Amino acid sequence: MAETIAAIKEKSARPHPLRQSKLRSFYRNRWFYLMMIPGLVYYILFHYAPMVGTLIAFQDYNLMKGIWGSPWIGFKNFQVIFDNPEFLRIMKNTLIISIYKIIGSMVPDVILALMLNEVRVRWFKRVVQTITYGPYFLSWVIVYGLVFSFLAPGSGLISTFVRDAGWGQIDLLTSEGFFRPLLVLTEIWKNTGFGAIIYLAALASINQELYEAAVVDGAGRWRQLWHITLPGLRDVFALILIIRIGGILDAGFDQVFIFLNARVYDVGDIVDTWVYRYGFERLEFGVAAAMGVFKSLIGLILVIGANRLAKKAGGSGIW
Repeated sequence: MAETIAAIKEKSARPHPLRQSKLRSFYRNRWFYLMMIPGLVYYILFHYAPMVGTLIAFQDYNLMKGIWGSPWIGFKNFQVIFDNPEFLRIMKNTLIISIYKIIGSMVPDVILALMLNEVRVRWFKRVVQTITYGPYFLSWVIVYGLVFSFLAPGSGLISTFVRDAGWGQIDLLTSEGFFRPLLVLTEIWKNTGFGAIIYLAALASINQELYEAAVVDGAGRWRQLWHITLPGLRDVFALILIIRIGGILDAGFDQVFIFLNARVYDVGDIVDTWVYRYGFERLEFGVAAAMGVFKSLIGLILVIGANRLAKKAGGSGIW
């Protein structure tokens, strides 16, 4: 009996095999975990720690008193947002501009990637990639400067040409009907090259044996495109679409803020520009923070919904 008890104690003192396996795995991958530390620190400091500021949305925030000293007012800041007569207008503008950008920017990305994938002359392909990728590094201030040099009323290159040709004066920068298309066109020009790189990487991962088998079966380039290339891009396209839908209330503050002027406020004023005015011009930080919380909740709901739809459609989704 004593020997049995001693054997049980000895067995319990031994490390569990699963625990040993985890420790060995951790030690074997120790350098990978070490490389994760800077990324984890970054997200903790700049993404999770600032979430404490969400409390401002429920406070009558005072700069002198700070987060912990400002009085708690519950959901009054949210009530200010929903009772604001501008709320429906800025939501409408934000959704319309975001949808325009999603449709107008994702499709050109795919088309450019497919076109570059068919180019067999390497130097020409590299030149086209460089030209299309270059504008991505320009700030929206520079982009607006270029647009202004072409479309400025009375002094722009295109405006002057139209006037000298006897076709009258044009003022596209302050035209409500042209403002949203202008945002989409400049978005396409600036970001299409970068977006195409993502799809080119997805195209490079497609098994080339599929194309060889398709050629043996007598499939032409269009058949290969329809049955192999596009299905190979489906998961990446769905992933990017889910991310874009999740940020549908982020219509691009930098671009809109720079292009916006008093004459196009009715069609160009979005959630972020409204928050900017409330937060930095009126110093209503609680209302601005409440709008940020509202945007985050809407984005979370849309991401979950879009992910489920992607899975039902046969895609992999995000999780």
